[in-house]
Amino acid sequence: AVVDVAIQDYVADVAAELIYQSHSQVSREVLFVFPVGPDMAIYSFEARSEDAKVQAVLQDEAQQLATGDWENVEYLQDQSTYPGELFTCFLGTLSPGKEVVVTLRYIQELSQEADGAAHFVLPATMHPHTILYAFALPSATFLLAARDCHTSRLSYSLLLTASLQSLRGVANVQANFSLTPLIYTAPDRSTAQVSLAGSPPSEHDLELRVYFGELTAVSAVVEKGDPGAPPGSLLGDPMVLVTLVPSIPEAVPGQRQSGEWIFLLDTTFLEHAQVPLQSRDRDGWRIRPVCSVFPQESLLFIFKSLPLGCYFNIYCYGETSVGIYPQSVEYTQDNLAEAMRRIPSTGSGLGDTNLLGTLRSVYNTPRPRGHARQLLIFMTGVPPDKEAIAAEVCRHRNSHRCFSFGFSEDSAALATALARETGGEAAYVSSDDSLAAVVLKCLKRALKPAAAEVSLSWTLPPGLEVEVLGGTPQSIFQGQHSLLYAQIHGQAQEKTVAKGVMTLQYSLDGQDVTHTIEFPLYPRGAGRLAVHRLAARFLLKRLLPEAASGSGDEPRHRAVEISLASGIICPFTSYVGVCTSQRGSWYQGPLALLPPRQSLIPCQIIEVRKFIFEDSSCHSKTIWVPPGWVTAVRASRRALRQLTDRIAALSQRGACSKVFVLCSPTFVVPQLTEVIAECKELVALQNVDGSWALSSRLASVLEIEEAEIKGKMPGEVMEPSIWATVLAVTWLNRNKRYQDFCELLEAKAVTWLHSRAVSQLDKCLDVANTLLGSSVKPSVFRL
Repeated sequence: AVVDVAIQDYVADVAAELIYQSHSQVSREVLFVFPVGPDMAIYSFEARSEDAKVQAVLQDEAQQLATGDWENVEYLQDQSTYPGELFTCFLGTLSPGKEVVVTLRYIQELSQEADGAAHFVLPATMHPHTILYAFALPSATFLLAARDCHTSRLSYSLLLTASLQSLRGVANVQANFSLTPLIYTAPDRSTAQVSLAGSPPSEHDLELRVYFGELTAVSAVVEKGDPGAPPGSLLGDPMVLVTLVPSIPEAVPGQRQSGEWIFLLDTTFLEHAQVPLQSRDRDGWRIRPVCSVFPQESLLFIFKSLPLGCYFNIYCYGETSVGIYPQSVEYTQDNLAEAMRRIPSTGSGLGDTNLLGTLRSVYNTPRPRGHARQLLIFMTGVPPDKEAIAAEVCRHRNSHRCFSFGFSEDSAALATALARETGGEAAYVSSDDSLAAVVLKCLKRALKPAAAEVSLSWTLPPGLEVEVLGGTPQSIFQGQHSLLYAQIHGQAQEKTVAKGVMTLQYSLDGQDVTHTIEFPLYPRGAGRLAVHRLAARFLLKRLLPEAASGSGDEPRHRAVEISLASGIICPFTSYVGVCTSQRGSWYQGPLALLPPRQSLIPCQIIEVRKFIFEDSSCHSKTIWVPPGWVTAVRASRRALRQLTDRIAALSQRGACSKVFVLCSPTFVVPQLTEVIAECKELVALQNVDGSWALSSRLASVLEIEEAEIKGKMPGEVMEPSIWATVLAVTWLNRNKRYQDFCELLEAKAVTWLHSRAVSQLDKCLDVANTLLGSSVKPSVFRL
């Protein structure tokens, strides 16, 4: 393989030439398969042999593969564990000893590491070190990689070169493999080059981390348009890649924090006392259906975990939608108590879900200034208008994030789509037992502080104007960055002005922040149009929900136009293999970009291989297990015995591979219900500011007489609520299994104590430990 990678800031353009040689004793039909990552897009493909050449050309209208080879594609879909799209191309017949050369080009948005580095990973197709990517069928061979199953030696070579570019300067390159010394190709160190030194390692992925100059809150890279494209078109005008990385400090847990939290609750929970959850029967391993009572206790944990200083609202949606409040209100003790009181009555009499109407109601309400909006959506089933829902969320993607929770496999698919579209997260909830655990984990990640009221302004020479494709996000959260694509239209009246000015403004904790930079309007070099193609891919993703929702023909026509111009495939176009030589028997039907094959239950994968020495093949067995299972196995002999029994059973079944799927995405601790039951009364007594009042109800939860609690209160304590709060936090820390559920509640309590009685906490903790028979350390109280 010969791979040339061009990295400019957080964009990569990859050109690869892959040479495959046949060591088979018979001729075989060949199918090339390439997994397409979520941030990638192929824009050029061709395959050559000594007999002919096949080149991929985009055409309007997706076509079906109407040949016998389509069965092999279906087999690949069934056997593949890759959770994304697969690019496939039939390459015809490969004779013994002959070779086929595949040339592939794709573009990719690179993730940004916490230290600002651009992170690039070479696809396993070009570095096949662990996964078996070669499938052999009687009718076809799938070419992704070559691997000797018996010796574990890789029969391939790799030449990798990376060209690096940034206006901030290339500071350093790190890799998990040997590199040649970094060579700068410009005096200002804005461009550089590095290559693979020696043979690639065979035990891990190849990763590059590129470090640029000083990381700024906003940067801009201008790419020239295609001289052959008409002015004013997507590829004809210059494109600007804007990177927004506001400097947002970490928030201290438990402190006041801005933000708007809107909960959308499916009233199926309220109308029906029990919700049957799906089970799955695979190869005799039956998981019985479970039922879940409406999770009032779980909601209590979630609502009490919100921070002071935020706004919130609750919508119960069914046949109609009802908001607890007309618009979001401040998170206070009285407002939360009123919301919890109104939830049960709100859902009575509601029928089929009206999530679309509820979302429109939310989007029509004003957002409190300086507060980033986040939606937590709970779904038990799939609404009939899911395409319209996805399109509605897409239209408002810049105004909020979605954290979506599905209670069935079907709803989990929609939940994933909504979260992905808005930069949030999705989870599949298998039962009420896991609801609090799953949602609280998401809540902890969602409680990152954010830059709100984000806006961009531009100053360009007369005659030029900027169009930001898809608009600017209104909020950017700590630990995230935003890539925007903006196109420069028009002709400058003054050619002497070679720079533009861009200003980023946002609000952080109520303070207005401004960053201004200059950027060149006329970049050097020709470029590969990577930024333009990524912009096309971005626009296609925005247009597809509109086209799928039946919003007229315009979104579809626009999508086809962008796809054909940029070479980026979409559901309304298809690659067609064009044979440029009449020699040889080459397949001339459409190529396929297979839809994502996603398990609606996010799973880890453990591969167990069995080697059959009677033949030359390597048989792979795959077991799907939920995240958290491996950790739980270490502490559970029963779980370990079950897992090993099933692994042993695999070896008794011969070469036929089996897949087992567990319904739950999270391993649920058996005592989870007991944990919630033990804590719920104490949580119900906590005030939203984090404190507890000294009362007979608190004494009952602590299982200590109220008179004894009052009698043991240290004399230095001026407020009974300080003593009550110390006791409650100490009680929660007697048992570590409460930690995952009460971490946010405890953080608020400790913050409240520090604002009232830092000097009294040592004495209070000593007395509390004696009274409760515990040994809680001062570090719990940040002492």
